[in-house]
Amino acid sequence: MPAKGKHRRPKSQRLTRKLAVAGTGSAALALPLMAATGAHAAAPVAAHTQQADAKKHAHGTYTVKPHDTLSKIAHEKHVRGGWKHLYRINHKVIGDDPALIHPGQKLVLGGASAAAADGRASGAKAPAAQSSAGKATDAAAPSTGSGYTLPVEGATLGTPWHQAGSMWSSGYHTGQDFIVPTGTSVHAVADGTVVTAGWGGAYGNQVVIKHSDGKYSQYAHMSALKVTAGQTVKEGQEIGISGATGNVTGPHLHFEIRTTPDYGSDIDPVAYLRSHGVNV
Repeated sequence: MPAKGKHRRPKSQRLTRKLAVAGTGSAALALPLMAATGAHAAAPVAAHTQQADAKKHAHGTYTVKPHDTLSKIAHEKHVRGGWKHLYRINHKVIGDDPALIHPGQKLVLGGASAAAADGRASGAKAPAAQSSAGKATDAAAPSTGSGYTLPVEGATLGTPWHQAGSMWSSGYHTGQDFIVPTGTSVHAVADGTVVTAGWGGAYGNQVVIKHSDGKYSQYAHMSALKVTAGQTVKEGQEIGISGATGNVTGPHLHFEIRTTPDYGSDIDPVAYLRSHGVNV
């Protein structure tokens, strides 16, 4: 019996050594988990660093791009004080209308220039925000019952279609101007599909809509757009906000009817609207 006891004791010790080795192996396998935990713990630090970088970036400058609004810039660039502060410190660049900014303008986002803000914009009306949803932000324009309506309400007629002049590259005016102040709602004259919504050079911010009769309506010089290309719109739906973008001498809506979506295919827009029961 003692011999067996002596035989069992060394075996138990060897088993203990194996367990110890196995335990060491487990500890080694646990090391990557510890490293992963450390990396996870560092994530908030990285997020904090990104936030700090964003705030630091808000003290630089920004070049206005097509379709920008002060609200959009202030949100994306984390401008402290929002669009009002952004307008206040860039009043001399933007002018008296905060809804009217032009591509290429350089805006100060914050920093030292904020101390020089004159406060003249503290009561300014919020600039119209762009939206890709295309939902009307006010009541739809009154319908004539014929499926067509005016592009803007309360306007007076400006430069007519086909008025000759050297100021136009075609030698004549290709549309009908409706004189309205910046900020006026612009409506689709009939049901259709948006084929163009964006910057149109001399036309500024523009929208072109294809209608069921194969004709196209164009709306130009807007300060903000409320629809996107490919979107279906209804008669009277708000598609943008009037302004003075592009080559203009003052705020108005330039309106065209075309046989194609492109420049140079214009027809008389007033005659077109009147043929559909619209009182112009």
